[in-house]
Amino acid sequence: MKHIFLKTVLAALLMGGVTTSCINDLNISSVDPQSSSTYGDMELLAKVYSTLGLTGQRGPAGSGDISSDEGESGFYRTTFNLQELCTDECLWAWQTDVDIPQITNIGWTSSSVRVQWAFQRLAFDVTLCNFYLENTEGKAEEADYKRYRAEVRFLRALHMWYFLDLWGKAPFKTNFDIYEYPVEKAGKELYDWIDKELTEIEPQLAEVGEFNNSTNFGRADRGAAYMLHARLALNSEVYTKGAVKDYQKAIDYCNLLDGKYELSKTTKNGYTGYEQVFMADNDQNTQAMREIIFPIRQDGVKTKSYSGANYLVSSTRITGMPYMGTSNGWSCNFSRAALVQKFFPTIEDCPLATVEAPKGATEADIIALDEAAGTTTKDVQRAANDQRALFYSGCGGGLRKLQTDQIAGFNSGLAIVKWSNIRTDGEPTSHNEFPDVDIPLFRYAEMYLTRAEAKFRLSGDPQQAYDDIKVLRDRAGASTPATITERYIIDEWCREFYMEGRRRSDLVRFGLFTGDEYVWDFKGGVAEGRSVESYFNVYPIPADDINGNENLTQNPRY
Repeated sequence: MKHIFLKTVLAALLMGGVTTSCINDLNISSVDPQSSSTYGDMELLAKVYSTLGLTGQRGPAGSGDISSDEGESGFYRTTFNLQELCTDECLWAWQTDVDIPQITNIGWTSSSVRVQWAFQRLAFDVTLCNFYLENTEGKAEEADYKRYRAEVRFLRALHMWYFLDLWGKAPFKTNFDIYEYPVEKAGKELYDWIDKELTEIEPQLAEVGEFNNSTNFGRADRGAAYMLHARLALNSEVYTKGAVKDYQKAIDYCNLLDGKYELSKTTKNGYTGYEQVFMADNDQNTQAMREIIFPIRQDGVKTKSYSGANYLVSSTRITGMPYMGTSNGWSCNFSRAALVQKFFPTIEDCPLATVEAPKGATEADIIALDEAAGTTTKDVQRAANDQRALFYSGCGGGLRKLQTDQIAGFNSGLAIVKWSNIRTDGEPTSHNEFPDVDIPLFRYAEMYLTRAEAKFRLSGDPQQAYDDIKVLRDRAGASTPATITERYIIDEWCREFYMEGRRRSDLVRFGLFTGDEYVWDFKGGVAEGRSVESYFNVYPIPADDINGNENLTQNPRY
């Protein structure tokens, strides 16, 4: 696999047009691309899948795929940051970290390194997909390989969707040739390619739900392709600048999924069905698995990384909080006030600890203090009348604020405990440093909200979304208002999917990410929030990539 690693790194760098200085940063030497490689087809297939959850060849650090800071280079972490840290859901506590203020405040430029990290990761992964497809072309008509190749084509289409969603365009290439720069596909042209590619591969993939079991859990079947296709169609008007409005297609693909999966509903050992989808044994808990259409597989021993589930769990914890589930409390990501407000009539209705735990208090002591004060996560859920309000407002790890006028550390807002490295079966979590939580990249709840919104957009009547929204709110133990509005639909996307790496996309689709129709705390760099210009609806093509590939063009105003 060493030769594959070096070849694909070089090819990925050339795909994006990264300059020589960036290549030098990776500390790789000149490689003869015609040298013989040592690999097996199944090893290469595993490598393609593993790029979703790993960052290199050697676990958490060492032999990283693309970045000199390997922990920052993973597929999920790079895309999550661009989709979440700039929205109304979370804030990064440490504003002195590189490029964090720019992302927090929606003020990035073509030199922003976090934008470049995501661009390079997607380019690397696409190149690896192309490498696999080229090396298995001679086996394309064999039954097993037809399916394997369809799975890899799905993963490539998924990455192209991220390019389209984040940048509105992609460095486009479907062959493996390190001497050929990619061309640029943008807007409707890229939309049409992804649409056609998914249509072609869907019959070649395993049946819907066939891989929704412990043996093949994590492989892409038709259910994953249908859900991506529905997501693509729901965003069609944004991606094609109004040329295509595929809302009926979004409904049709959702209907192909209807009844093929199940929402996780039954409480187990005190954990609600919703909570179980994001816990350490969600790859063993049958009802959680039935909701997860396509996960990124994570294991505390086999997939060590600072980018996947470890990022989601550790970044939202601080030492001293109860029910940590991890030995790492990075104390980084906490809730913006706007997220908490989605669950309460006013933010002050959320319970908040006012008495700090004494020095040396044990976890049992802290839990007792929280229970007495009514500030446990269960108390927050009850106050919200919504089981999805997974916040910690208690005294463990220090006192918190509901909202702040200054980002002064992790306790400037509530802790978000949606992602949890704790098992539902009561067994101890054996992997505490690197979590076991699989990341649901697609889950069945998305079908309901996609269909709900598509019905609204097709008819112009928000009330058409009522039935599908009610299914999700019933699962959460929440009541559904008699009248559904457009704003209620986008708020429901937040309540159901916060901290799942998609919020920016949803806000853009509703015309709320930029402009002044909706402002939230620290939007635009001020505590009360302010308008930002519309060109921030897409990210800039990184300057190094523009300079290294004459086929790429910059997005307007960058």
